[in-house]
Amino acid sequence: MQPHSDTLVRGRAPAVAANKLIRNTYWLLSLTLLFSAAMAGVAMVTGAPMLNIWIVLGGYFGLLFLTSALRNSAWGLLAVFGLTGFMGYTLGPVLNAYITQYSNGAQLVMYAMGATGIIFIGLSLYALRSGRDFSYLGGFLTAGILLGFIAALANIFLQMPVLALVVSSMFVLLMCGLILWQTSAMVRGGETNYIMATVTLYVALYNLFTSLLHLLGVFGGED
Repeated sequence: MQPHSDTLVRGRAPAVAANKLIRNTYWLLSLTLLFSAAMAGVAMVTGAPMLNIWIVLGGYFGLLFLTSALRNSAWGLLAVFGLTGFMGYTLGPVLNAYITQYSNGAQLVMYAMGATGIIFIGLSLYALRSGRDFSYLGGFLTAGILLGFIAALANIFLQMPVLALVVSSMFVLLMCGLILWQTSAMVRGGETNYIMATVTLYVALYNLFTSLLHLLGVFGGED
């Protein structure tokens, strides 16, 4: 009976590790989202100006690199809050712009926020409960996000409304895929670091929210 008992223990260990990873990730994600929202609120209340896109990109990639480098230490937690706080602060002026530009701006923000939450919860529950392996999405997501990023940078100079809509629509789909991919990786052992899992899910939520907000502004905004 001993070999059978050892097999059960070995089979149970990965499940316990996955559950711990998922629990830690969602706790940290919740805290970073609250901190990010607080920083966005500070930017809105103080009337912070829209930051230059190159400053935003430099800050984002710099803090992302720092977080990745520190992911296995306690300093990684501070880096996560630095990254998400910075991104939240950059979101504040964007939200102010929607609220002032559209008569129903506050409603658009709430719709985008609600839709983001529903999509995230729905996709996360599906990935967690189904146990399906979404690792095959990795290559597609990498290529799609890179293409979308390049198109978004190009549109800074081209200023083409149609291209902006295409990019936002692309990112909605890509971020949905990223949520499925990352959640599946946590369940199946493809991701073992809750700091990096948190960062990936936060980035997915941030881009999903801003993309939905842009689409809602175009199709439902009232001047």
